This record gives sequence, C-alpha cells and structure tokens, in this order.
Amino acid sequence: MTTAVLEAPVAQPGAPAPGWRTNRWLLFGLRRSARLLVSLWALVSAAFLMIHLIPGDPARAALGMTASPEMVAARRAAMGLDDPLWQQYAGFLGGVCKGDFGTSTVSGLPVAQTIGDRLPATLQLALLAFCAALVVAVPVGVLMAALTRGGRRRGGELAFTSASVLLAVIPEFLLAVVLAYVFAVRLGWFPVAGRSGPGSYVLPVLALATGPASVLARLCRVEMLSVLGADYVRTARAKRLPARLVYLRHALPNALTATLTVGGLLLSALVAGTVLVENVFAWPGLGSTIVQSILQKDYPVVQGVVLVYGFGVLAVNLLVDAALALLDPRSTIRED
Repeated sequence: MTTAVLEAPVAQPGAPAPGWRTNRWLLFGLRRSARLLVSLWALVSAAFLMIHLIPGDPARAALGMTASPEMVAARRAAMGLDDPLWQQYAGFLGGVCKGDFGTSTVSGLPVAQTIGDRLPATLQLALLAFCAALVVAVPVGVLMAALTRGGRRRGGELAFTSASVLLAVIPEFLLAVVLAYVFAVRLGWFPVAGRSGPGSYVLPVLALATGPASVLARLCRVEMLSVLGADYVRTARAKRLPARLVYLRHALPNALTATLTVGGLLLSALVAGTVLVENVFAWPGLGSTIVQSILQKDYPVVQGVVLVYGFGVLAVNLLVDAALALLDPRSTIRED
C-alpha cells in the first residue's frame, strides 16, 4: 500500500511573491490616491498664493479707499497678513483641512456657509446638464453608427457631422443669451431668470448640455463604428443574434470607454461653464457668487469657490478613472 505525500507547491524561479505588491487593484488605488493628494496640495497652494499675487492690499480693498491707515493696519492684523508667509500658509492649510475657508470681507459670514448655501444649485445644474448630454448623445451616436455603417447614407452622415460641429463650437454664454431671448423674453415659455420651479432649469440645462452632447454623440458614433467592425461583433452577427443584443451587449460596453473618458473631461468643463451660464440666468449658484465676489474684491470667497471648483474637477477625474478601470480593468490597470 502506497501513501501519497502532499507537498507544498514550490514557487517558480522569478515568480512574484504573493502579497499587496502584486495586487494590481490595490496598487491602482494607491497610485490614484497619491496623485489626488498631490493635486489637492497644489490646488490649495495656488489658491493661497492667489491672494498674495493679486496687486493691491486685501485689507484696503475690504475697507475701501477712504479708510484711515490705522483702520487698514488693524484690519491687516485681524486678517493675519502681518504674520510670516509660512505661518499664513500653515494656518490657511489647516483651515482648509477642517473645512474653514475664512470669513467674507463683505458680508462677514463664514465662507463655508456661503458656499454651502450656493453649492447645491450649481451641482444640480451641472449634473442635470451632464445627464441630459449622455441621455441624448449615446442613443444618437449609436443610431447614427447603425444607419451609416459601411458607408451607407452619406447625406445623413454629412448632415449629422455638420450639425454636431456647429452646435459644439457655439459658446455656452452665447447660446444661453440666445435661448433666454427667444424662449423667455420673446415667447415667454420659461422664466427669464432665477431658480423657481422645474421650468427654470430648462434653459440653463439646455445651454450647458448642447455642446457636450454634440461632442459625445460624434465620439460615440466613431467608437461604435470601430467596434462594429471587430471580429467578435462579426462572430455575434454570424450566430444570428438579435440586433438588440449585438448593439447593447457586445458593442456598446466596448464603445463607451472613450466616451466616458471624454465625458468626464466634459463634466469638468460643465462645472466651469456654469460660471457664465449662471450669470446669464441669475442662477443663485457658485458661478454668480464668484463673479460678484471678484467685483467686490471679496478675496476669501473667491478663494473658497476656486477651491470647491478645483475639488470638483479632481473628484470627477477620479470617478472617471475608477469607471474606466471597472469597464476595462486589464488595459487601464496595466497602463497605470
């Protein structure tokens, strides 16, 4: 009677030892977190230096030109401007880490409170515009790819390309003015300004979403055409699968990788684009707040809003990286 001897597997020469160093997902997360921290530090440092690089005295700007030198000196001391630069930077960095962006020199209210009151309006506008752009762009891009596949319908392809290019190059500010004049002033279908009910969202969202939707629709069509020519799609067609399954299950997920990448960049642009659009429609968000603060030389509010916009852009980029890693983990993590 023979007895089988179980031996532990011997590691092959040159094979990586198991552990966290070989976990690609963990390394991916660590690298992205490190990049995010460095970017946040650079953003906070730039916002701090902004106050010191702007010509003029912030204390004088807050009090006005008629203030006496004694009042200006007292205000500078209260704002900590007489402290060494490194001490001011350490205090500003510590305050940002605790969510304290300072106090408005105009209203006297905490900047965090002002941002908290205005941020929801801007987030709603940007997210609604982004969702509207995706809802329109992806179906239109897929439909145009299906209709123009193999060089068919040249006229439809030319009309789609021309219209998408035209809509993509129109500045959001100009489009917002035209929409407000036509649909609010002349026709009276929607409110001219303010945030009062569902109807007040239509024109600002349309002004923000039109350009990104045009870009994403063109990109989605190009990517879809490329995927439809791949071998696995031809194999799916050879199996006589329904067209719905071929397009939605086999082709669309692979075509969305580039669309999501550009979509994330466009979402960052949408957040920045709210600055101009909000001022056209008197939208009570961060965009109108930062313009008013610049005109009033309310530098702490400007700093706080710039930081929030920067945080938003970095957060969007991080979410896009995570979404791309989930959709195509092999190529994304390997390239990382």
